[in-house]
Amino acid sequence: MPNESMLTVQAPERFTPWQRVLLTVLACAATTLLATPLLDYLALANIVMLFLLTVLLLAVTLGRSAAVLASVLSVALFDFFFVPPRFSLAVNDFQYLITFAVMLATALITGQLAAGLKRRAQQAQIREQRTRALYEVARQLAGALALEQVREIARQFVRQQIDAEALILLLDEEKGGEPGEEKSRSAALRIEEHLAYMAQESGKHVFNTGLASNGYASLYLPLKAPMRVRGVLAVGLPENAPELQQENIALLEALASLIAIAIERLHYVDVAHATQLNVVAERLRSSILSALSHDLRTPLTALVGLADSLFLIKPALPAAALDTAQALHEQAARMASLVGNLLDMARLNAGTVTLRREWQPLEEVIGASIKLLGGALSAHPVRVSLPPDLPLLEFDAVLLERVFCNLLENAAKYAPAGSAVEIEARPLDDAVEVSVCDHGEGFPTTRKDGEDGKDDLFNMFVRGQSESSKPGTGLGLAICRAIVEAHGGTIGAANRPEGGACVRFTLPKGQPPVLEEESA
Repeated sequence: MPNESMLTVQAPERFTPWQRVLLTVLACAATTLLATPLLDYLALANIVMLFLLTVLLLAVTLGRSAAVLASVLSVALFDFFFVPPRFSLAVNDFQYLITFAVMLATALITGQLAAGLKRRAQQAQIREQRTRALYEVARQLAGALALEQVREIARQFVRQQIDAEALILLLDEEKGGEPGEEKSRSAALRIEEHLAYMAQESGKHVFNTGLASNGYASLYLPLKAPMRVRGVLAVGLPENAPELQQENIALLEALASLIAIAIERLHYVDVAHATQLNVVAERLRSSILSALSHDLRTPLTALVGLADSLFLIKPALPAAALDTAQALHEQAARMASLVGNLLDMARLNAGTVTLRREWQPLEEVIGASIKLLGGALSAHPVRVSLPPDLPLLEFDAVLLERVFCNLLENAAKYAPAGSAVEIEARPLDDAVEVSVCDHGEGFPTTRKDGEDGKDDLFNMFVRGQSESSKPGTGLGLAICRAIVEAHGGTIGAANRPEGGACVRFTLPKGQPPVLEEESA
């Protein structure tokens, strides 16, 4: 239950203790002076009522201690001035002793009840004020648009409610504190870092019992949001200030919850804003790629045709000119392939590609891919290992052929001449895992995760070796990921323990159709 010291902090009394004692004595003396001329007209029982009324008024006005003092003084004054023999504390009639006892008990009970009602009324008023203050701070935090606004709202609230200083700490596990926060710390509070970390990790408030009087924070409260602990609210009292009461701690815990929700809201607003910007940027990039690729495809096709026509001129061109025509043909075909990749990537990102799924065996699309590459795999034997019980899979053969072509082309590009490229497949619980591996140098071990949390090798324009002399734009693996994920699968890259790179992707099994055997 709240105590008087708490009420004194929140609603200071109008009188000091000595002033309350003096006013009590004066009120009892005034009652005696008022009742003395009425002694000839009123019975002693009615005069007792006057003293009880005085005790009641003092209890309501000055509190419990004044009521107790007034009860004792009233009994003494009534005995001295009104009970025969007057002007003496001696009592001739035993019945007056009973009157004194009942009067004292009645005065004490009445004073206690009146003082208790006053205290509860003050407590209810304080709770109402604090509830209104919490509602107002919640409204302000709901409209806060920046973290600095949240900090200022919290500081103002703590200063107004408990006359203390507050500081919001957003601790970082790696840096040990938020950048740019030391200046505000030194100006408002001195912080014990280990206590702040203790409060954040434990999720419970931590008291500072050693340095609270030297400008250090007295209490650290975790900012527990629905998702996780967002930071710590540090509260420090001024010097020579009373200790934090339990009611103040409960108020600060409610404030910490509101601050945590506001900080989490700002965090997700920033995340949503960044995501929206990424979506817009990705959409713009896909539109530019699509437009450029579409506009470049026609002149590149014409350029390849013109290069081929040079071989048909009669009489034949000199050998040097034919070599130049051959180089022109190869470079134009390579550029046409790159433009085709750009256009495919733009279409996949835009979601305009419709999958034409059919139930078919995996080995057919693998064979078609190997045949399509032809000369690119001339220096690399391809070893295919498929289990005999491999089920039929539902996929778009043209798109999956592009996946195998890109993976095989990458393997042949970075593996040493004469080394084999291996294709394996194995059934899992609800999917089939396919791997394409080589015996080259492997992927770099220092690659990072991209913006979507996945391996950045599968992002657009990212290459395993950025400074490699091998030609490429970093679109092959990005196209593979887009196609595999469109089929409901996953893809990843890793290095083999024995050396070489390996790209694995999965395709869901689904429910293949039942093939009935033909009757003879």
